[in-house]
Amino acid sequence: MQSKEVGYYHVPTYMADQRGDLVYQVPRRAMMAIDCWTHVFIADTVFGLFARGLRFETRLNNDLAFKLKILATALYEGKQLLECSALVKIGKNCVIDPTAIIHGPTTIGDGVTINAGAVIENCTIGDNVNISQGCQLMLSVIGNNVFLPFRASLFMTTIMDNSMVAQNTCLQMCVVGRNTFIGAGSTFTDYNLIPSPIKALDGHNELKPSNRPVLGGAVGHNCRIGAGMIVFPARTIESDVVLAASKERRIIDRDVKYEDSDHHKMRNASAHVRLYPRDEKEEDLLESW
Repeated sequence: MQSKEVGYYHVPTYMADQRGDLVYQVPRRAMMAIDCWTHVFIADTVFGLFARGLRFETRLNNDLAFKLKILATALYEGKQLLECSALVKIGKNCVIDPTAIIHGPTTIGDGVTINAGAVIENCTIGDNVNISQGCQLMLSVIGNNVFLPFRASLFMTTIMDNSMVAQNTCLQMCVVGRNTFIGAGSTFTDYNLIPSPIKALDGHNELKPSNRPVLGGAVGHNCRIGAGMIVFPARTIESDVVLAASKERRIIDRDVKYEDSDHHKMRNASAHVRLYPRDEKEEDLLESW
C-alpha cells in the first residue's frame, strides 16, 4: 500500500529527545479495526483527514484538467484556491459569516452556523453544528449537533455527536465522546515537558507505550468536565464521569474511572444517570498512571 511521509508537529529542539519535526506515514487508502480510543484518533485524523489531503495533493500534481478546474473555480468565485467551492463543500441551510476563513479540503454538513472570525482548516463537520466567534479548528472531525462557543480551539481532535466544548478551551489530539460537556478554559495537553514515553490504554484496558511523542486525552460518553481543568497527555476519562474543579482536583494526572466521579459526593447524585456501564465481561481499569 502506498504511503507518504507527512509532517504534523514541531517540537522545540531543546525539548525533543530525538528530533524536532514529527511525521506520519500516511496511506492513500486504508482500513483498520477500532479497539480503543487511539484507533479512533488514527482513523479519523491520519487515515481520514491527512489521507484526504494527500489524495487531493496527488491529484492536483498529476491531473492537469483537475488543476485547471480548481483554478477556474477559484477565479470565477474570486476566492483563494483553498477557499473555493471545489475544495470547501457546504451543505444546505448553512449560515457562514463572511469573515470566517475556511480552507479545504473541508466538508460542512447541513444547518451549520459559523460565526465571525472562525478559522477552519481541513476538517469534517457534521449537521447542525454551531461554531461561534473566533474558534480555531484544524484537522478535526466534528459530529452532529456540536456546539463550540467563542474561542474554542481544536487541533487533530474528534468530537462526537451532541457534545459541547466551552469557550477558551484547547484540545489537541483528543477524542471526545457523545453527549459530553467540557467546561470553559480547560486544556488537554499533548506533550511531556521532560522527554518520556507516553502510554495509553489499549484494547485490553492495559497501559502500553503509544509510540507517539505527542498525544492528547480521551473523554468518554455522557461526561461533564468542569471549567479550568488541565488534563495530562493520554489520560482517559471514563464514560458517565463528572469532574468538578476543586482545590483537591484541578489537574488530571491519572486515568479517571466512573468510581472516581465527583458526582458520587454530591447530594443530587442520582440526577446524573449512568448510561454507559461497563460490559459484565470487561475488567475494571486496573492500570493507571
